[in-house]
Amino acid sequence: MDEFALIQALVAKLPPPGADVMVPIGDDCAVVDGGGRLAVTTDAVVEGVHFRRDTMSPPQMGYRAMAAAVSDIAAMGGQPAWITVALAVPPSWPQEDVVAIYDGVSEAAAAFGASVVGGDVVSTQGPLWMSITAVGRVERPVTRAGARPGDVLFVTGSLGGSAAGLDILLGRRAGSAIAQAVLVERHRRPTPRIAFGREAARLGATALDDISDGLASELNEIAEASGVRLLFEGDRVPIQPEVTEYARAVGKDPLEYALFGGEDYELVGTAPRDVFARLLAVAPVVGTPITAIGRVEEGDGVVMRRDGKLSVVARGGYNHFER
Repeated sequence: MDEFALIQALVAKLPPPGADVMVPIGDDCAVVDGGGRLAVTTDAVVEGVHFRRDTMSPPQMGYRAMAAAVSDIAAMGGQPAWITVALAVPPSWPQEDVVAIYDGVSEAAAAFGASVVGGDVVSTQGPLWMSITAVGRVERPVTRAGARPGDVLFVTGSLGGSAAGLDILLGRRAGSAIAQAVLVERHRRPTPRIAFGREAARLGATALDDISDGLASELNEIAEASGVRLLFEGDRVPIQPEVTEYARAVGKDPLEYALFGGEDYELVGTAPRDVFARLLAVAPVVGTPITAIGRVEEGDGVVMRRDGKLSVVARGGYNHFER
């Protein structure tokens, strides 16, 4: 394929840039009007590690990669604004499949309110990989380090669906066909909680993190960064109903999918009690259910109470370099 023809084909897939883009794709750099604090993140996906061509179509891969990057902006309480995309393409990928990735990129950009303002395309002899840099506006950044004893510990949405969906895509089929379809869709098309993240920041949440590596991992990140202990009730963790059905069919504890599965891209956070009450009121407005699952205490680490017993919950989840 021709590099410049490919770039033109990719750019043609994108929606028009927003009014805050002063110089769009086509020059040495894009120029944007920032107008305040900016949150910046980079997220990469690699064929064979984050996706497989037999489990995800090119548009699905593009959409999901965008959602993963934008979820980091949501976890800071920001609004995604500008995105650059780098692609390394091996000879095994025909041009029409590469261009189809941008069907998903374009759909996600429009859905998340962001403009794709640049990137790069190179060849590789290895697997295809895609790196997304997302920049967002953020008025009051909410980090992992703000949790304080007495705060309510909460999560958005329901958990475990993405990991269960991946199990199904990898051939472990069980339960009803309807439940399987719901879980596969949850894995392929996560929803970053952008609007809720903004409201959480505005109302005074003390800590936020997106659930990319599993709830256990994110809880440990908040506990370590904030210098506190997080105590949560295992039976309060909101698990997607289809996960419960599927887990029972395969003889697995549904909570395992929520704690260690990852890639749900929900938010976990902490807030003073009065702030949490306001978050409960605003949650239906932004279409994001939230559930109180525990509290912040003096101490360190993460502790789960379940069936009257306390247990320490280690980080777990996916680790790229764990042997």
